[in-house]
Amino acid sequence: MKKIAVFPGSFDPITKGHLDIIERAVPIFDELIIGIGINTEKKNLFPLAQRKAWIEQVTSNFNNVKVADYQGLTVDFCKSVDAKYIIRGLRNAGDFEFERSIAQMNADLANNIETIFMVARPELSHIASTLVRDVIRNGGDVKAFLPKGIMVDIR
Repeated sequence: MKKIAVFPGSFDPITKGHLDIIERAVPIFDELIIGIGINTEKKNLFPLAQRKAWIEQVTSNFNNVKVADYQGLTVDFCKSVDAKYIIRGLRNAGDFEFERSIAQMNADLANNIETIFMVARPELSHIASTLVRDVIRNGGDVKAFLPKGIMVDIR
């Protein structure tokens, strides 16, 4: 049986922190699906098609990575793609508290899907999409936070 994992998020935009988690998860699983969650109540800075294209671009060198979008519960998406693992990145204790609650709720909803936490590398732990969006909105330089492949599209 293939080991399939989902790395869910809005990826608005994908950051060097996200890419680091992807690169570290790739060798662990037979297939890693980057799941772009669609939350109709959330106003994204970048359209879904752009976020998907960026992820596909920066992960193109991995033959076991797929990109898909989904609506609804992450565990339901996992079931639809036969994933038994959810990957979540943790930058700090606040992330842990938030993600732990979600992981416990997901375990109640689907006890055969395991959440795996991957701790951010210290040099990337300050990078959050929310902060990156704020820098972009205010005309700041984001090249230190984003994979090289998406820089041209943002400027």
